[in-house]
Amino acid sequence: MAKRTPARSSHNTRPQSHGHGKGHCLTILQQLSAYIDDELPTTICDELRTHLGACPRCEEFLASLRDTVALCRHQPTAALPPSERAAMRAAILRSLRGT
Repeated sequence: MAKRTPARSSHNTRPQSHGHGKGHCLTILQQLSAYIDDELPTTICDELRTHLGACPRCEEFLASLRDTVALCRHQPTAALPPSERAAMRAAILRSLRGT
C-alpha cells in the first residue's frame, strides 16, 4: 500500500498541471478503491503511485477516500429488524428476476 501523505487544503482552486490530463486522472480515480484495498497487481500500483506523486489533486482525493473508509469501518453496523430484512431480500430477488 502507498505511504499516506498529508491532505492538502481544499481551498486551493488554482488548476494543478501535471501533464496527465483529466482523462488519465479519471482512470486513476476509478481504481483508487481497489488500490487502497490492495486488490491491484503491482504494475498498476506502480502506475498509480507515479501518477499520485505528480498529481496533488488525485493525492488529495486518495487521502480523503482513505479517511472516509476509516470512518466507515469504525461505525457500528445498524441491525435490520427481520421483517425489513425479508422485505429487502424479496425486493432484491424481484429486481434480479426483472419483475
